[in-house]
Amino acid sequence: MTDVQTASRPKAGVQSFGEKIKKNLYSFGILLSLLILCLILTILSPRFLTVDNLMNVASQASVNAIVSIGLFLAILTSGIDLSVGSILALSTMGMGILAVKLGLNPIFSLVMCLGFGTLLGLINGLMLTKLHLPHPFISTMGMKQMARGIALAITAAQPISGFHPSITFFGSSRIGSIPISFFLVAILYIGMYLFLSRTTTGRYIYAVGGNKEASRLSGINVSGILNLVYTISGFMAALAGIVLVGRVDSAYPLAGTDYESDAIAAVIIGGASFFGGVGKIGNTIVGVLIIAVLRNGLNLLNVNSALQTFTIGAVIIVAVFIDVLRQQVMKAK
Repeated sequence: MTDVQTASRPKAGVQSFGEKIKKNLYSFGILLSLLILCLILTILSPRFLTVDNLMNVASQASVNAIVSIGLFLAILTSGIDLSVGSILALSTMGMGILAVKLGLNPIFSLVMCLGFGTLLGLINGLMLTKLHLPHPFISTMGMKQMARGIALAITAAQPISGFHPSITFFGSSRIGSIPISFFLVAILYIGMYLFLSRTTTGRYIYAVGGNKEASRLSGINVSGILNLVYTISGFMAALAGIVLVGRVDSAYPLAGTDYESDAIAAVIIGGASFFGGVGKIGNTIVGVLIIAVLRNGLNLLNVNSALQTFTIGAVIIVAVFIDVLRQQVMKAK
């Protein structure tokens, strides 16, 4: 090899200027997209950049933000959870029966709501790891239908309202103009970031998503990790349901319908990969905000609901397509 060839090669371990630029663009591109979207909506609607509207966006985004934590973990393990909306509905309907119909202690009813969601999430995991169903798409799709059917049956499809203030607190209360749910979401995302980045179990979740068989051979309890992931997803769905009940002061059996779509969109927009093992929880909240801001902006611009639904669907397809392209580029290197 000549001295010229040697000199022309970048030194090992030293990133070129172009590589640094690409890395920074990837890291901040999602946030930049959110800022550009906000700028466009500010120009198109003078009502967008007001304190009341921004707090409304934060309040509306809170439910999807919490649900998206569970979807992020499932997608991180190259799985999916299609049952989160139905788990949300069944858990809150159960809470409504306990707290309103039976008049039990509201705090006990809150705990039971979280327990219902956690149990249903664990069942999702066990169907995957003990019944060995071929893909979580099947197990969670089955749970989606079963949980929704039970939610409709236990109260003859009727909503339940009149909850105690301690139950509606997380969805209705504010500190000044800032919703309590905003602080709850912040705590959950910081906690999940620390869990995934600072604990052995968090690193195992990434490992399982990257390669299940290699993880199993290295001694990781893959079944245990998957059970944990889907249990957390069920818990988050129930917690999101508590926030939703607080916002509308009602539990209804059709609550959470298609919530998994917005959550999947937020996670994929945030850069997580359907192929597993790739993603950052911090980027997921940016994806949540993009979805919330987009919906809010379309409402302010009086765009009809059909076009809004189409737009969100198009965003999901584009995000997944970008993920596929990213994977092809990584394999080509």
